[in-house]
Amino acid sequence: MIDMREVSLFRRCLSLVMLTALCAELGACAGRPDAAVLDPVPLSGSSDRQLTVLTATNRSPDARGYSSKRNATLSFEEFTVAIPPSHRPSNIEWPVGKPDADKDMVVVKRHALDEKQFVAMAQAPNREEAVGIFVHGYNYTFQEALYRLAQVAADSKTDGTPILFSWPSQGALAGYLADRDAALASRDRLVWLVRTAAAKTDVKRVILFGHSVGGFLIMETLRQLKLEGKDDVLGKIVVVLAAPDIDDDLFKSQLEVVGRMRTPITLFVSKDDKALAVSSFLSGERPRAGSLNVDSPSVRDAALRYGLRIVDISSVKAADGVGHDRYANLAQLGPQLAKLNGGAASAPEAGSFVFDVAASVVSSPFRLAGAVVGQR
Repeated sequence: MIDMREVSLFRRCLSLVMLTALCAELGACAGRPDAAVLDPVPLSGSSDRQLTVLTATNRSPDARGYSSKRNATLSFEEFTVAIPPSHRPSNIEWPVGKPDADKDMVVVKRHALDEKQFVAMAQAPNREEAVGIFVHGYNYTFQEALYRLAQVAADSKTDGTPILFSWPSQGALAGYLADRDAALASRDRLVWLVRTAAAKTDVKRVILFGHSVGGFLIMETLRQLKLEGKDDVLGKIVVVLAAPDIDDDLFKSQLEVVGRMRTPITLFVSKDDKALAVSSFLSGERPRAGSLNVDSPSVRDAALRYGLRIVDISSVKAADGVGHDRYANLAQLGPQLAKLNGGAASAPEAGSFVFDVAASVVSSPFRLAGAVVGQR
């Protein structure tokens, strides 16, 4: 007779082994930036670019930044981040030792905002009449999320002021289950932010970009807006999910409630994402939405049914060692991907696609006589 206690113990041990292996590949068990990187430093030399980033977080403030503890209210800030002349796409040039704006990515200005000040700035659209909100994923600290958004904005030459919504992730590989709870507990705060950004008539689009568990939080936010009857808000939203860490069946149930969006939801997926493989294992071998196989007719049919653009980005070099942060390298390819953001008349409709790095195009393996375009 099978001893289920032994099976449970075996699964926990195997989970620990997989997390340890993932940690080793990420090289993230040591040397992660602390909150000191949020301290403004003098801009002595010339930086390639300075970016303004707004932040809204339900993390609890601590001495220098924000902790992983949950806060009942949102805190707002404005950061100016300088990008060094030597910046390389997809990289974050973290300060080592004394920060140097000539070679490091650094915060040069920072100040707290009250809600009224934040709302006024958050409702200011860019030249394309859009507001962009980034929702980070699992295992992120506040400072890591801020610098990642600055990197993505710099590489994609983003116009306007992007907004970071930082929920209280543990910032630890072993905090996966706690992170999912924290993300779900943050849903009302993100709903408020989205509704606020969409409230002004001159804001035509609210772009929600979510990574990993951040994609789960975005889908839950869309679901709540639908249940509240906020179709006017949903009509403005453009959703991009990078490596979404969402149970496949749960994702379908969310889509059943939300319905087809005015602009098809875009998913960036890859079949060799090791972080999602671990997530799947920890969830009882449940497939994740970020690992969908675009070669599968069932995936194509689901894309057409629910109004999704599922784009395989396996050919894109990953910023980390496990294939989970490919979106960071996509930023520099912004012009080629512009037609996916809902702003171009030529935007492709729902379907399954493959991104070809060499040709910098998005093609459909199902519209080219079954020929998959791109490196495999």
